[in-house]
Amino acid sequence: MERKNTITWNSMLSGYVKQREMSKARELFDRMPERDVVLWNLMIFGYISCRGKGFLGEGRFLFDRMPNRDCVSWNTMISGYARNGRMDEALLLFDSMPERNVVSSNAMITRFLQNGDVAHAIGLFQRMPERDLTSLSALVSGLIQNGELDEAARVLLECGDRDDGGEDMVHAYNTLITGYGQRGRVEEARKVFDLIPLGCDVREEGHQRLKRNIVSWNSMIMCYVKAGDIVSTREIFDQMTERDTFSWNTMISGYVQVSDMEEASKLFHLMPNPDTLSWNSMISGFAQMSSLEVARTFFERMPQRNLYSWNSMIARHEKNEDYEGAIKLFTQMQAEGEKPDGHNLSSVLSVCTRLVDLHLGMQIHQLVTKTVTPDVSISNSLITMYSRCGAISEARTTFDEMQLLKDVISWNAMIRGYASHGFTAEALELFELMTRIRVHPTYITFIAVLNACVHVGLMDEGRQHFRAMVSEYGIMPRVEHFASLVDLLGRHGQLEEAMELINSMPCVPDKAVWGALLGVCRVHNNVEFARVAAEALMRLEQESSAPYVLLHNMFADVGRWDDATEMRMMIDKNDVKKQRAYSWIDSSVS
Repeated sequence: MERKNTITWNSMLSGYVKQREMSKARELFDRMPERDVVLWNLMIFGYISCRGKGFLGEGRFLFDRMPNRDCVSWNTMISGYARNGRMDEALLLFDSMPERNVVSSNAMITRFLQNGDVAHAIGLFQRMPERDLTSLSALVSGLIQNGELDEAARVLLECGDRDDGGEDMVHAYNTLITGYGQRGRVEEARKVFDLIPLGCDVREEGHQRLKRNIVSWNSMIMCYVKAGDIVSTREIFDQMTERDTFSWNTMISGYVQVSDMEEASKLFHLMPNPDTLSWNSMISGFAQMSSLEVARTFFERMPQRNLYSWNSMIARHEKNEDYEGAIKLFTQMQAEGEKPDGHNLSSVLSVCTRLVDLHLGMQIHQLVTKTVTPDVSISNSLITMYSRCGAISEARTTFDEMQLLKDVISWNAMIRGYASHGFTAEALELFELMTRIRVHPTYITFIAVLNACVHVGLMDEGRQHFRAMVSEYGIMPRVEHFASLVDLLGRHGQLEEAMELINSMPCVPDKAVWGALLGVCRVHNNVEFARVAAEALMRLEQESSAPYVLLHNMFADVGRWDDATEMRMMIDKNDVKKQRAYSWIDSSVS
């Protein structure tokens, strides 16, 4: 193409700039026989749109050599500095503009606020010779984003002309309502809402007065729902002359949030066109209340299910311990072509763990590998599943494959897996590695570590870990820790020390603590401490026969027949029914 007309040159240059091929664009620009202000502005825009200090410098180089500049030239260059956080240079250029317009000022205000410089934004706004609704809306929105809600309200009320309020003005009010609501300041949100007139009229000049729109109503409803004030939510909802799907769904979710499924159902059946979110809210609400049959009815009637629908039903079946129902739903979901996500797979892995079903767990692991990139949560679920099913080597393989993604839950799951299956050396070795690489343990970590010590009777090491938990890591012992240490001390015959430990507990001993003591007292035939433990258990579990029976047998073993007879009479007097195949020794010694 020997002769290029102006349109061809301009089209080629525009194409290079859009593709960010600025070297080619510059070469073409330098060869152009004629360049108007539009082309200069296009080149400057191209440079400032690219990342890097060099590109901004090239844009300024062209700007300084422009034969003629217009407002677009100045605004483009100012925007380039502001976008790169160089607000001092942007302000210097802004102040040197021969003629500023509202667009220039609005751009500067927006950039100041994006950089968190509230003071400069307000100062510039106050100095503007003329403002439009966009100026006010930009300032108010920016102040809200910076957490300056009260300042935003002051500016809106002082500078906003309610007699000349279009969409920009009501948008500013709506944004302020939402901002207050997100921070729990419902009363302030309501005051702003009440400032927006209900109706409108058209003035002679053709301007509209400020009026509430549907977003205003929805914003206020959302504020009340977030605050849990369902009465005020319904009051606003009933006042609405026009509602959209968001209005209905927010109101329904409010009732679901306070577990009032009767009112939620009434609204749902009145709703003109329930969407997927409406159906999911009903399913989730009934499922959370364990009304699985009703939830299932909504689920089956749903015109179009999505992954959230399946997840709600599967997760609730799992939490209600209906593991078979959860697996059936998961199988049905796959048959209907819905692909699982991480949340869904985590729920099913939890089911496998509860069922101790290694075969099913391995199938789900294969599905994880094929369908999703395992995140920390899924990997932790896999470790727990394999550990619970006794597949310790597979659990460790999953743990090692996580590499740097491990969190404290990963370490806890693996240590607990080792401890629960008697791999004490591996559990303690992993704990040592965990602390060496500065992963801060939690109270759950120490439950697993102490249980590992109990398995092989490492009394001194157990004591050491118990003390380190408090002195080195600042973790206050819980009843689970005390129960493990009492068990550990008792197995070594240190019953007096175990009793002293119980008496020094900052929290009230529970049945696990007293059960551990009673179990080891039976082993060492210490009737006096056994009596203390048994009487404590009788108070905690009045219907349980285990402490009565165990203490009766111990009295009989040492020939204290009067005490044994007293225990038998107490069982009859308190109408305690003997539990079959139950022993505190079995339940406390793990």
